[in-house]
Amino acid sequence: MTKPFKTTSSQIVWSCPWYRVRQDGIITPNGRPGQYNVIESPTSVWIVPVTPAGEIALIYTYRYTVDAWGWEVPAGSIKPNQTELEAAVCELKEEVGGKTADDLVEIGRFNTANGICNELGVYYLATNVILGKPVHEAAEVIEVHTKPIGEVLHMAHSGQISDGNTVLALLLCADKLRSLV
Repeated sequence: MTKPFKTTSSQIVWSCPWYRVRQDGIITPNGRPGQYNVIESPTSVWIVPVTPAGEIALIYTYRYTVDAWGWEVPAGSIKPNQTELEAAVCELKEEVGGKTADDLVEIGRFNTANGICNELGVYYLATNVILGKPVHEAAEVIEVHTKPIGEVLHMAHSGQISDGNTVLALLLCADKLRSLV
């Protein structure tokens, strides 16, 4: 199919260390000129970590953007010169203290907010994760909790977990998780 929009100009209008905003001049499908703002964000990873005891390591974190605490799986953006898998290993260590995992398997790839952002999410299941001391970043307010697989899946289905990418990651590997119980 042909692209319905034509880009006539493009410029970065704002940036910070984590993302930037690109403003494009466009011609819309009806032939009129317009503007489209796109948040450019690096690919990010989300990891569902399962301990040898069959529990999922979740973080309980405060998100300034929504002024609320919430449950999430470990996640983060890929840093320059880092592979997706390296980022997943790094985020496991930083957020829940994951020292080792027997297996780290990709379970899916999805656009996280394709109406406003170009971020690609890569989702992993990590099994037999040995937990240690986390190394949180200065701006992170995180508590680490382990919970039984069934309880976490119930939290995802019942709305107790409000982070969409966390729910997606959990539901993508729900069958595999149930087989570990």
